Amino acid sequence: MQLKIMPKKKQKHLSAGGVPLILFLCQMISALDVPLDPKLLHDLVQPPTITHQSPKDYIIDPRENIVIQCEAKGKPPPSFSWTRNGTHFDIDKDPLVTMKPGSGTLVINIMSEGKAETYEGVYQCTARNERGAAVSNNIVVRPSRSPLWTKERLEPIILRNGQSLVLPCRPPIGLPPAIIFWMDNSFQRLPQSERVSQGLNGDLYFSNVLPEDTREDYICYARFNHTQTIQQKQPISLKVISVDELNDTIAANLSDTEFYGAKSSKERPPTFLTPEGNESHKEELRGNVLSLECIAEGLPTPIIYWIKEDGTLPANRTFYRNFKKTLQITHVSEADSGNYQCIAKNALGAVHHTISVTVKAAPYWIVAPQNLVLSPGENGTLICRANGNPKPRISWLTNGVPIEIALDDPSRKIDGDTIIFSNVQESSSAVYQCNASNKYGYLLANAFVNVLAEPPRILTPANTLYQVIANRPALLDCAFFGSPMPAIEWFKGTKGSALHEDIYVLHDNGTLEIPVAQKDSTGTYTCVARNKLGMAKNEVHLEIKDPTRIIKQPEYAVVQRGSKVSFECRVKHDHTLIPTIMWLKDNGELPNDERFSTDKDHLVVSDVKDDDGGTYTCTANTTLDSASASALLRVVAPTPTPAPIYDVPNPPFDLELTNQLDKSVQLTWTPGDDNNSPITKFIIEYEDAMHDAGLWHHQAEVSGTQTTAQLKLSPYVNYSFRVMAENSIGRSMPSEASEQYLTKAAEPDQNPTAVEGLGTEPDNLVITWKPLNGFQSNGPGLQYKVSWRQKDGDDEWTSVVVANVSKYIVSGTPTFVPYLIKVQALNDVGFAPEPAAVMGHSGEDLPMVAPGNVHVNVVNSTLAEVHWDPVPPKSVRGHLQGYRIYYWKTQSSSKRNRRHIEKKILTFQGTKTHGMLPGLQPYSHYALNVRVVNGKGEGPASTDRGFHTPEGVPSAPSSLKIVNPTLDSLTLEWDPPSHPNGILTEYILKYQPINSTHELGPLVDLKIPANKTRWTLKNLNFSTRYKFYFYAQTSVGSGSQITEEAITTVDEGKKAMASRQVDIATQGWFIGLMCAVALLILILLIVCFIRRNKGGKYPVKEKEDAHADPEIQPMKEDDGTFGEYRSFESDAEDHKPLKKGSRTPSDRTVKKEDSDDSLVDYGEGVNGQFNEDGSFIGQYSGKKEKEPAEGNESSEAPSPVNAMNSLV
Repeated sequence: MQLKIMPKKKQKHLSAGGVPLILFLCQMISALDVPLDPKLLHDLVQPPTITHQSPKDYIIDPRENIVIQCEAKGKPPPSFSWTRNGTHFDIDKDPLVTMKPGSGTLVINIMSEGKAETYEGVYQCTARNERGAAVSNNIVVRPSRSPLWTKERLEPIILRNGQSLVLPCRPPIGLPPAIIFWMDNSFQRLPQSERVSQGLNGDLYFSNVLPEDTREDYICYARFNHTQTIQQKQPISLKVISVDELNDTIAANLSDTEFYGAKSSKERPPTFLTPEGNESHKEELRGNVLSLECIAEGLPTPIIYWIKEDGTLPANRTFYRNFKKTLQITHVSEADSGNYQCIAKNALGAVHHTISVTVKAAPYWIVAPQNLVLSPGENGTLICRANGNPKPRISWLTNGVPIEIALDDPSRKIDGDTIIFSNVQESSSAVYQCNASNKYGYLLANAFVNVLAEPPRILTPANTLYQVIANRPALLDCAFFGSPMPAIEWFKGTKGSALHEDIYVLHDNGTLEIPVAQKDSTGTYTCVARNKLGMAKNEVHLEIKDPTRIIKQPEYAVVQRGSKVSFECRVKHDHTLIPTIMWLKDNGELPNDERFSTDKDHLVVSDVKDDDGGTYTCTANTTLDSASASALLRVVAPTPTPAPIYDVPNPPFDLELTNQLDKSVQLTWTPGDDNNSPITKFIIEYEDAMHDAGLWHHQAEVSGTQTTAQLKLSPYVNYSFRVMAENSIGRSMPSEASEQYLTKAAEPDQNPTAVEGLGTEPDNLVITWKPLNGFQSNGPGLQYKVSWRQKDGDDEWTSVVVANVSKYIVSGTPTFVPYLIKVQALNDVGFAPEPAAVMGHSGEDLPMVAPGNVHVNVVNSTLAEVHWDPVPPKSVRGHLQGYRIYYWKTQSSSKRNRRHIEKKILTFQGTKTHGMLPGLQPYSHYALNVRVVNGKGEGPASTDRGFHTPEGVPSAPSSLKIVNPTLDSLTLEWDPPSHPNGILTEYILKYQPINSTHELGPLVDLKIPANKTRWTLKNLNFSTRYKFYFYAQTSVGSGSQITEEAITTVDEGKKAMASRQVDIATQGWFIGLMCAVALLILILLIVCFIRRNKGGKYPVKEKEDAHADPEIQPMKEDDGTFGEYRSFESDAEDHKPLKKGSRTPSDRTVKKEDSDDSLVDYGEGVNGQFNEDGSFIGQYSGKKEKEPAEGNESSEAPSPVNAMNSLV
């Protein structure tokens, strides 16, 4: 029969009771993909799809133009419209608003005029074409704010030693919130410890104060990253004094009745500074970081401990910050809800505070709706399932309109979170929006239904030639598309001989696989695609090649130093393939030495040196396969002449047994000749003629000076002995065997080893052991006593005596129960010592439960993190070996043609509940499931979870060549990147001339549309070499570049003129004239120099002295400023952001384009950044390599902004 792949049959209309069947069948037939073939896409219509949009909460910089992103694709290209605050936004009526051509992205020009606050609001983009309308998220646009600190007057604080203190920060409320930190006037980070620390609200807490806390410059700073400004609070003064000092202060200012006692603050148990009371409540959203804080005062300083009242803290997600005063749990879930208790303890007592944590959840996808491509008359479903806390409400829209008020479509039926389509027509095409929302947020997904009626098309190029080595698999491609799904048939030869399933494999993507290609597989293969709208066919050709083989391999060689060695390597290969022979030494290149020479079949090494020893490998490579063979070269010293004969010793002789006892015997022998190398040791071996006749075993070793050895013996062994001698050359031949000696029988002195109990079936226990050999049996009648009982029960031992075997099976056991096992040896004389019990388990069964709560976090374009909940231990029913993730690429975002799905597997050992999936392909759709694994195998798979990797940067263009050079132009031709990893946006071409000294000229940049593969550069210089750098771009960034060089053609006329000029320059009279002119100029310079030294001030110097630059003045030392920066202690500037006086705009912000000291220059460099707790790290320095643009700027002291940003 013919080998076919058929489309799924249409389902007849079923009653309401058959809905589950409809859902199942619809999911089966809704897998029609539209391959991203340019020729195919040019003809097919497609509803709009939003490809890029601004974030839901979009905070903008008020000093820059507002750009609200909205990009979409579709066929025909969609048009765009916007709403603002729920009403149509007419961009034509606002001269400051423009829309990018071919895009929905808005650009609001507020740099020239206008204010950012005017354009605050909720924006939504709609992309529409004849097949439907897709909508973006609601984009809330808000300008960032960095308000000033409230004006306040702070009184100095005077405290006794040991009292507690809270210094309030109360920063102004900005957008986004400010980063808080405390510093002194020198911009140094205030030290923090278990006693002194900053709270989450920015306040500075002292559990107890010490005299060293006295200072006048406790300053709270608020940094607003979005606007790159820093606000400063008024300095707070703190003085910590003893009781006597405090009384003196009170006497000077207050009445006599307010004196303190003679003692300083007493030690006291802890109390909480924050939070207040015994209980508090905290609410956090799923997936966020839960931060709980407890700060206590007391003397001595309390220590903070954390516990969870109804469980344990998650080991891998729990972190302690701020000297354990802050507890953080990452990636919180509903399971983290509960009561958390912080305990403050010192030597005088403890205090507790309970924080009740509730974890809510904004909506998150369980099953997001996916695009449907159907043919007329087919069925399908859109499923939109989300979860959250509280449970989100699901609502549907079609083309941006609530489905309740949209035009009725008889082909669709809404069933909660599912839309069921039956007998669709082309008019059923639309874009559907699913909105899942609760009080904490919403999810909006677009999914289109595209009804296409297309005859089959084969996308694989015609007459493609495939070349395969014999006895290897051959894969012949037949990429196809059609709607309905075409059936695929393969034929071989012009007569259309049928292909049988027992020889060939046809994959779902149309690829024909020949598992083992033979010579008779060569020929022409025809792929035929048929559906009810037509038929298409394509021919491909297969050639089977002979494998490459090395028929004469290089051989092991031992050569003397200074001689020559040759290795031979003869290769047999297919006559149509040209092999390349390569020689390697120790898997590396041959030394760059003329002593090594190669020809077609040989490698010759002359004048061999000691370093030449090693492994030499001959490798033959063709375009389809390779073969290799290796040989070892050993280099030895030349043989001295004359030289004594050195050899191994002669074998010992005259072996004699004496002092024969039950467990020992004495062996004596006579050594043979040592052959000019002293004997270093003797090796004694024995043969057991009763149990292992013909096999010799090691018995003992003695010094080369001994000729007698006392040997220990085992019972019931018929011994024979032999002796070998060894010197520096090697070991002698064995001596003749001694007479035999049979020892008496005894009970075993050891038990079997490697005792294990592992069930092979769920209801048995297989007890195995390594039996004793005949030598260890110590007597006749060797047997084993096998005993077992359940480990956790009170049952007595069950025992059975078995013959000399190595296994016993206990049947009728419960599944995976621990057992204690003993195996004891016995023979006709008696029992071995009592053995120790080992633990085993009855047979395992497959796990019963699949891991739950599987979710995926896409880290970047090639890496994803998978999390899952562990299964209950009892459901494992065996030894938990780990969890196994099956993942596969369901489709690529840039290549939709379905190919054979290759599932990949990653196993994570033990009890891990998360893992990383590396090596993903950017811009692709993946699906995965998780299974638990025990010794029996895998449990059921979890529900498939899909995820999408974002775009990445493309690979380099596949090729670049320069053709058609002329006098002033060059034409470049290229092939697109083999791995675009996204949608190419454009190509970047950079080129520069190279002069005759190989110096590079100015670089020219050129952007080329992504659909081009050829470009001509004009107006170039003639006869000039140019270097080209070429790379592709996606929306993520630039890919790897490819370079090439080319030369424009030569202008023959100018070349001749240049030649004549060179001839004149080389004439003798011309050279002499130039030398005379140079000498005259030198004499004039000497005269001028002498006259200059005799003169006084020249006019320019007098003018400089008379009109000194008023801006170049020495820096004042008593005004408390740094260069032009104002002091933080100036009353007039108490509430101004840190700035440079003459360069800060009136809105008190530091603009990127105006300020020389912006945070971009200082705070964001490699020398300055924030630690995770808001502390400063980095160097205390100003801007590097700053040019002296005005005044004394080059010599001014480090500015406050410089200092802080170098630390922040």
